[in-house]
Amino acid sequence: MRASLICLPLLASPVLALELTYIDSYDLNRPASLDYDPTFCGLWIANEGPEVTLVTLQGDELRRFGSDLSRIKAITVEGDALLVADGFGGFQRLTKDGVALAAPFQIGLAWADTEGLTIDADGSIIMVEDDPERMTWLSPDGTIIRQINTMDLNPPLTEAQGIARDPRTGHLLIVDDWEGTNSLYEFDSEGTLLGTTSLLPYGNDPEGIAIRPGSNQIFIAFDSGASIASFDYQPTLPAGSDPLPPGPDCLMF
Repeated sequence: MRASLICLPLLASPVLALELTYIDSYDLNRPASLDYDPTFCGLWIANEGPEVTLVTLQGDELRRFGSDLSRIKAITVEGDALLVADGFGGFQRLTKDGVALAAPFQIGLAWADTEGLTIDADGSIIMVEDDPERMTWLSPDGTIIRQINTMDLNPPLTEAQGIARDPRTGHLLIVDDWEGTNSLYEFDSEGTLLGTTSLLPYGNDPEGIAIRPGSNQIFIAFDSGASIASFDYQPTLPAGSDPLPPGPDCLMF
């Protein structure tokens, strides 16, 4: 199965639009937030409970541990460590063995319904929320750098959940859940919307997303059916562009 998005006409030159080609899926209980870890060739998963898990790409559990937060709603790999969030504005950094690197910290927002996290090239944190609907860039200590109201987009991004960043292009991929458009949104590195594609052919209520740049794959967690689906993935690129070089992948092998 294949789905292609139509890019916005504001782009200055012809582009090759994002493409997804479904590969496979497997059952996994309540996956909410994902990130790919090339060190283990696996996925870190938060499910809004007190622990995170590391699983293989086939869903076999490798590690499990908690934090000092009451729950873990979002997770991302931050260099050799992990950054987790509770969905209420609280964050903590952990080693990949589950050791706290510092006490939890709170970001400078009155309310932060954190749904997904990723790390930008300069080390800043990019966070998505669905109440209020916004994308926020934060300094590593949680200070607000800038924000985008995702309701101003066309189409509006009303229920942003997972977010992932492709290190090769800087593009951001965000999933909008069933209460929104049940779609995948692609942004450039500055946060400009490039286009959307429906995920209805593959599942309902997408919650998390991760990119494996070394093999041009993405993984999307669907709450309805409790599964993780894998796809071959080609991002939006200018027409005539060379193929993207492989990204970091499976460094332990």
